[in-house]
Amino acid sequence: MLKKSLLIGLAAGFAMVTGALAADPIKIVYIGKNTGNPYFDSITGGFEDACEKLGCEFEFVAPATAEATSQIPFIEAQIQRGVNVIGIAPNSPDALNQVLDAAKAKGILVLTVNGDLVGNESHRDATILPVDFTKTGPNQIELTGSLIGYEGEIAILSATTEAPDQNTWIAAMNETLKNDPKYAKMTLVATVYGDDQPEKSTTEMEALLANYPNLKAVIAPTTVGIAAAAQVVQSRGIADKVAVTGLGLPSEMRDFIKDGTVKAFQLWSPYNEGWLAVHFALGLLDGSIKNEVGNTFEVENLGTIKIEEKNAMNTQAELTTFDINNIDDFNF
Repeated sequence: MLKKSLLIGLAAGFAMVTGALAADPIKIVYIGKNTGNPYFDSITGGFEDACEKLGCEFEFVAPATAEATSQIPFIEAQIQRGVNVIGIAPNSPDALNQVLDAAKAKGILVLTVNGDLVGNESHRDATILPVDFTKTGPNQIELTGSLIGYEGEIAILSATTEAPDQNTWIAAMNETLKNDPKYAKMTLVATVYGDDQPEKSTTEMEALLANYPNLKAVIAPTTVGIAAAAQVVQSRGIADKVAVTGLGLPSEMRDFIKDGTVKAFQLWSPYNEGWLAVHFALGLLDGSIKNEVGNTFEVENLGTIKIEEKNAMNTQAELTTFDINNIDDFNF
């Protein structure tokens, strides 16, 4: 009788252990472009909340600088750690190809989130983007034109020279200026790079003002750059002469909007990218979602998501424009 009880107890204990092993949570990591960039706090919030709700483990890591190869050791570390999903905002369209292939060979799901491997999409499984990035450049030119009467010299203050998302937008800005007669009187005089660092972005903005005394507007398609540019214009008291716009966080740009330094800027909800990435990843892993172009699936708070060409998904249809009329409606 004792032996039978012991066997039953051992069997029950074994069942508990194997059940616990089977229930090990999915491990998801998101690798940002660089540390000290508050933009990624919002994306990370979406990851964290979705994992808390759906029962996965999440970690955010990032290199100190947004150089092309700076994320490679972070990817290698996650491969060694044995995570299930790597999400990444790539700092280069091609420098990560080999290490991402190594991750995929280990069975790790690789998602680019908030930027893609433009021209090298085969080295990831899918991409989560906030909007259709082909519209971002033209939308930025239109907003800038509306602020300066569609006439005058403009400049671009970007992130790094290899940032794939910014480079995609800048190429579209150039095409729009070149081909659309609506912007024939607007001239792009310079494109400079602040490396997504506040200090360098400030220095580049000051240099633009010194080198182009007739400058009418600066487009900064990066949250670090637009905040730095706005700070320079605010400190010099030249908001009536130089318009600053681009892509920014409402939480960082609110004071600039309210004091008139910045009239309008654009963005999307970064939070929704993290939220969607977790739902999509878990759906793929449990088989409830098929990663095939044309497929649709439902995500709480986002509605129906469609997998577009090159296995890309967008969290919203168009950019959101923020100005004095709606800035207080957003807190990310």
